[in-house]
Amino acid sequence: MAFNIASSPHAHSRRSTSSLMRTVIFCTSLGVAAQWYFFGWGVLIQIALAALVAVVTEAAVLKLRKRPITPYLRDNSALLTGVLIGLSIPPLAPWWIAVIGTLFAIVIAKHLYGGLGQNLFNPAMVAYVVLLISFPLQMTTWLPPQSLAAEPVSLTDSLMAVLTGFTTDGFSIHQLRLSVDGVTMATPLDTLKTSLTTGHTATEILAGPVFGTIAGIGWEWVNIGFLIGGLIMLKMRVIQWHIPVGMLGALFVISLLGFMISPDNTASPVFHLFSGATMLGAFFIATDPVSASTTVKGRLVFGALIGVLVYLIRTFGGFPDGVAFSVLLANMCVPLIDYYTRPRTFGH
Repeated sequence: MAFNIASSPHAHSRRSTSSLMRTVIFCTSLGVAAQWYFFGWGVLIQIALAALVAVVTEAAVLKLRKRPITPYLRDNSALLTGVLIGLSIPPLAPWWIAVIGTLFAIVIAKHLYGGLGQNLFNPAMVAYVVLLISFPLQMTTWLPPQSLAAEPVSLTDSLMAVLTGFTTDGFSIHQLRLSVDGVTMATPLDTLKTSLTTGHTATEILAGPVFGTIAGIGWEWVNIGFLIGGLIMLKMRVIQWHIPVGMLGALFVISLLGFMISPDNTASPVFHLFSGATMLGAFFIATDPVSASTTVKGRLVFGALIGVLVYLIRTFGGFPDGVAFSVLLANMCVPLIDYYTRPRTFGH
């Protein structure tokens, strides 16, 4: 009888890593569909580009490390990383944005630490933060929802804009960002943060055209899609409830306190829960079993820490959304969290 020794975390199910990764990718489909519906074909183009680069880079690195390529590619971890990076990139960002980010995620954030199961940080979020800091202009060029866009963008136009920066009719990315009123559009979180600095109240800002019923046209449905996908993963026991509940619960509580103290300078808890990358982060990013806490109590603390950091960065930080930064900061705290939340040894 042979005993295999491996480090935690261990998946307590009969599913293989490949099956788990495929399920996670499948559960992103509702959020992906909503993002494509409201923001155009560029969403699918970025996902396809990042996924292709992730798989090719994974194979190349495995070849250099003299590891078997096919078994590692079949675990679908690189494919999932590509999907998450593609979802995080603006739909019409230049093609090299996805390439650079994915290369950094696979080569540096994953294989530099030894590969799957040994990375300290979530590779997709490392890539996003590197891109946001290095190329802030390209990473903030989100399009307006299709219903508010001055120029409709077809599949061909989206592909040309990603590859060349211009559509077939000669429209630039800046022109495509204009709404029907001729205003350059931004994400609801960015619009709220920028407008608050000009002396407007949150009530006045939220009455703008970019804000929908809950948290912004398009974004509220994107978050609902990822919420449904996350609940499916919970039902299938692909992930555990502790981290999403900890993150969303902490975000709700602290945003409610902030809203009660200063309603003119902060958005409601519902807005924070259904805007930006909240649901994507809670169910598909923070729950990464490799870089998250491994104890039961630790997962609750880990999730709560992310929720608090998201609110603080959105409210007081220099970036409109703080999910990626919050996840990476919480990843740094995982050894400390696990140390103080480890279960008592039997008999002690």
